[in-house]
Amino acid sequence: ELSCRSSFSFLEGVSNPEDLIDRAAELGHGTLALADRNGLYGAPRFFQAARKAGVRPLVGASLEVRCAGLPPTRLRLLVESRRGYRNLSRLLTRAQHNAPKGQAYASEDALEEHAAGLIALVPGDGALTQAFLDRARALFPERLWVEICRNRDRSAFGEGLFAAALAESLGIPIVASGDVRCALPEGRRLLDAFTCLREKTSLDSAGRLLARNGECALLPAQSMATRFSDRPEWISASAEIAARCTYTMGDLGYRFPDFPCPPGEDPSSWLRKLTFARARDRYGKTLSPRVRTQLEHELNLIAKLDLSGYFLIVYDIARFAKEQRILCQGRGSAANSAVCYALGITAVDPVAMELLFERFLSEERGEWPDIDLDLPSGTQRERVIQYVFEKYGQYGAAMTATVISYKTRSAVREMGKVLGMESHAIDRLAKVLSSFSYREDLDELQAVLRQAGVDPAAPRVALLLDLVDQVRGLPRHLGQHTGGIVISAGRLDEVVPIEPAAMENRAVIQWDKEDCADLGLIKIDLLGLGMLDALEKTLPLVREHYREEIDLAHLPQNDAKTYAMIQSADTIGVFQIESRAQMATLPRMKPSCFYDLVVEIAIIRPGPIVGQMVHPYLNRRAGREDVHYPHPSLEPILKRTLGVPIFQEQLLRVAMVAAGLSGGEAEELRRAMGFKRSTERMKRIEKSL
Repeated sequence: ELSCRSSFSFLEGVSNPEDLIDRAAELGHGTLALADRNGLYGAPRFFQAARKAGVRPLVGASLEVRCAGLPPTRLRLLVESRRGYRNLSRLLTRAQHNAPKGQAYASEDALEEHAAGLIALVPGDGALTQAFLDRARALFPERLWVEICRNRDRSAFGEGLFAAALAESLGIPIVASGDVRCALPEGRRLLDAFTCLREKTSLDSAGRLLARNGECALLPAQSMATRFSDRPEWISASAEIAARCTYTMGDLGYRFPDFPCPPGEDPSSWLRKLTFARARDRYGKTLSPRVRTQLEHELNLIAKLDLSGYFLIVYDIARFAKEQRILCQGRGSAANSAVCYALGITAVDPVAMELLFERFLSEERGEWPDIDLDLPSGTQRERVIQYVFEKYGQYGAAMTATVISYKTRSAVREMGKVLGMESHAIDRLAKVLSSFSYREDLDELQAVLRQAGVDPAAPRVALLLDLVDQVRGLPRHLGQHTGGIVISAGRLDEVVPIEPAAMENRAVIQWDKEDCADLGLIKIDLLGLGMLDALEKTLPLVREHYREEIDLAHLPQNDAKTYAMIQSADTIGVFQIESRAQMATLPRMKPSCFYDLVVEIAIIRPGPIVGQMVHPYLNRRAGREDVHYPHPSLEPILKRTLGVPIFQEQLLRVAMVAAGLSGGEAEELRRAMGFKRSTERMKRIEKSL
């Protein structure tokens, strides 16, 4: 099947790309093409799912074309080769920039410039004209087909006969199409609801805008053969087209930029020189054997994994911020790297804190490291972002997207409008259902609805619940990541389509951070932090009023008055320890040193709370419970936290000591046990355990 639209066609398809692939595999389809409206939004997920399911994925897009003197016509463009993929990505970028936000169209000139390597399918409907076919054939010689769809709709069948006759009279080949917009026929209800949202109407008023039947689902090959039994060559044409499309998204041609090094230096040698030069600023002129050994270990692995350029580019961004007197500090697992600390990217000494480098980077993991930089939110962060855009050019850098999905509240509101419900009833239902997992307990749901004055047996309410259940989790629209930037050595718009962002001088790619990671695109996070903004405004005031110069990296860590305030929970407005849970714990824990604060912040997190580690730690700290260890070999690892595992680094070391895992295997275990707990990942490391 060559004509699928997914939920990433935004109101034109109702099934996620993964669901289309699952259904294709179930039906025995060897090949499936995804061609969403105006973009490649769902292509990475489609590609990954297809690879796992053993289905060959074809990538494409549906795009409106405007030829002078002719009405707009929508083309389905399928990628034939890598050159075709580059052209499609650039064409979609151009189409997005030509049109108002939320729309896209390509001019005839743009299509001509980017037609190479693409196959064009023209919908065989009542709008088809000879004039358009003549122009399309000139643009796509030997690469143009007319699509005929037979979805048991009498009027569409008649239009198909006309289009087929026109195509045959011009010698243009025809291909059978299913015009798939849902994986299963049951998706028709939601498809109708999406049609109403798109057309800004209700189900009661939509009339002939709605689907005639549920035949827009993915069908078995035999069903398609039956529908086109009078023209089997149209079915064969789909196999011919599929055979010509040899490109897969496994080869995007993406390359991370090279860092400009001084003459005679390569990225590895230059990173080494910079690291040891800056390390002496951090550690003193004479480096201890322990520090030198750690730096050598990290630099050797960074060079082996060909990541030196990446570290240099992040260093360059941090350097620019500091030269502009903009507070900048790395966060997350980058704090485990002595190289990052030496270069001034992070402010925590991982050697002194005994942090495990493999938590940040390991040979086994096979992924790029993730370095996040915190910057003051507002104009200062924007200056750093614009520095990156200016350095790598209009088509060399763009923000990553975020996929905004339907949550219960938004689903109830939009489906309620579709059903023509009164606004006060929609508000009441949205309030009730947004805090209720209503598919878990039907009896409780009915009771809650009755309490809200809603009859759960009413047909319209039942339909609303069904639609809300279907739409929750589907993509609603694309947003912009708060600070993720992808940069490229070549044209980024040949790797992924780029759209103009709502904010001036910003551009955003069509994929989110998970898509980027899956396909090997490198993201750097420049995140805004309100507290850094407050600190940046405070430091000049201290300088002005107290004539003191404060270095945040060397603040005293043993100020008694500060700890007295913290122990009494006088911490409103103090970053990290101002939440109610933190303020309730501070008087019980009574932090008296910096490490106590580290534990305090770490222990009030979902993992330690759900794992019931908070009370054992507090009881042992207060002497109400004896300190004991699961095994003597774990005492060195758990001693500072009184035998209670609190930090992820402790998990890594326990796995390495107790199970004999390597650093990389231990990191894989940590990820499997992470926020999105993965049974599949756990199975992969079960043998090692």
